[in-house]
Amino acid sequence: MPKLIYITANPKPDSKLSKGMQIGEVFLEEFKNVQPDVEIEHMHLYDMDIPEIDMDLLYGRAKLSFMGYTKEQLSEAERTKLEKMHALADRFIAADYYVFVTPIWNLGAPAILKTFMDCLFIAEKTFTNTADGPKGLLTGRKAIHIQTRGGIYSSGPMVEFEMGDRYLMKALKFLGFDVMETVVAEGMDHFPKKVPEIMAKAKEQAVEAARVMAKQTVTQ
Repeated sequence: MPKLIYITANPKPDSKLSKGMQIGEVFLEEFKNVQPDVEIEHMHLYDMDIPEIDMDLLYGRAKLSFMGYTKEQLSEAERTKLEKMHALADRFIAADYYVFVTPIWNLGAPAILKTFMDCLFIAEKTFTNTADGPKGLLTGRKAIHIQTRGGIYSSGPMVEFEMGDRYLMKALKFLGFDVMETVVAEGMDHFPKKVPEIMAKAKEQAVEAARVMAKQTVTQ
């Protein structure tokens, strides 16, 4: 059975309050129309216990990767947090399709998304180092980003300042993902009277993107 993980990075609890999640739900609905047997898991990041890279994780990873320590030689805090990080990464990589829904805040994504992505960068699990440089191990998987923006970043003076979608796309490609073009709903704060029009366009794009993704075979 194919599996899709739906990742939302917004403190708002559901689509009644989040325009991004409204677009995301349209995507999921169309995806299920094409692949009715798909299993969908929702990761709402603000409801999750995501370990941050603090001193314990920083030193725990270093001790295991190049300092010659065994897992048994780590402190209890280091071992516990590393186990939690690996468990989250294992849960994440056990899927075929991925949909990220985030707003842009202060030029980037919510900080919790970076914290989440930090848990996925694990040598020999999600990427490996080769003579030609790092190589992502999560190949064959499909991913898409749905991003809502209050301002305009696709053209004009703010283009170079958009770092939320740019970061996520680079991170996913680094890990080996096949990444689709981002679905963007922008200008909603600048043009509040046009919000229905902006949302309708983004939902149309989401439907089309869902059809395309759902028809693509994943070969891991």
